Amino acid sequence: MLEAGNNSELPAIPAKRYFTIGEVSDLCGVKPHVLRYWEQEFPQLKPLKRRGNRRYYQRHDVIMIRQIRGLLYEQGFTIGGARLQLSGDDAKTDITHSLELIQQMRRDLEDVLEALKH
Repeated sequence: MLEAGNNSELPAIPAKRYFTIGEVSDLCGVKPHVLRYWEQEFPQLKPLKRRGNRRYYQRHDVIMIRQIRGLLYEQGFTIGGARLQLSGDDAKTDITHSLELIQQMRRDLEDVLEALKH
């Protein structure tokens, strides 16, 4: 599910059981306030909270954050679109189909524009 091209510039995830929000921020290239916001927007992202309401992310959380980052920053999804993409149901197929349709329409319009220029 994690695409190699999306996160090639990010550091490798160390072999640890738990990560602090600062460590996850560095590993994923996302500021801590963005991580806290994403927790509200993506139900799949649920870090453990312990004493003092400190967040402790596990490896699967870090991978999920990298997937979210790839969808939002590199593939251009909105928060809602990324949420649907990660939900794994029929909406994922619908979004993929819609993106393909939009890309085809854009190519067709570019061809028409090129023809009109000549």
